[in-house]
Amino acid sequence: MKSYSTVLSNASDEIVIEKSRFIGHSFHVEDVVEAENIIKNVKKKYYDATHNCFAYIMGEDMSIAKANDDGEPSSTAGVPMLEVMKKLNLTNILVIATRYFGGTKLGASGLIRAYAKTAKIALDANSIVNKKVYNKLILNIDYGLVGKIQKYLENNQTIYDAPIFTEKVEFILYETEEKINVLQKDLLDLTNANCKLQVGDKVYLDFVDGKYLKN
Repeated sequence: MKSYSTVLSNASDEIVIEKSRFIGHSFHVEDVVEAENIIKNVKKKYYDATHNCFAYIMGEDMSIAKANDDGEPSSTAGVPMLEVMKKLNLTNILVIATRYFGGTKLGASGLIRAYAKTAKIALDANSIVNKKVYNKLILNIDYGLVGKIQKYLENNQTIYDAPIFTEKVEFILYETEEKINVLQKDLLDLTNANCKLQVGDKVYLDFVDGKYLKN
């Protein structure tokens, strides 16, 4: 697993360039099948459009990519949109540009600029989410240690879920690889080793504008 950036959800915006109406759509997608289904649905919704061009990138390493011009001159639509996403290092993302021709031909360079602009407004309408890799830890403690542990976690800016109260108190914690050893040592010291601490799987946590986005 490695960290990557994508879009948070689905969004759209539109712009008029030389009398042509361009509608930009951006979608978070997990696989090619999902992307192709969305493309199919958008084409169905905008069946009367002159073009529905698209581009998508997928995979943590951005290894899956496709661009389609949908009848526009070769590499004047899908590729410019793809390049916008690549420059932002975005993956697991689909961008579709719906065009209603307004009567004025833009030429190859004009089309490239127009579709790049359409991709940009589609992304600007969305939120960029950074999916960062964290280690999940499970901490079980006695009730009397709750206040001390919560104070430490807050001061240390450790991300954690709301505690679960049963016979013991369970905390689900999240920490980065480089800080996990210090966290483990601190928790053992704070509780005088009177706790149960397990390191779980690696997980993705979402951050928007540097702030943790709780699921």
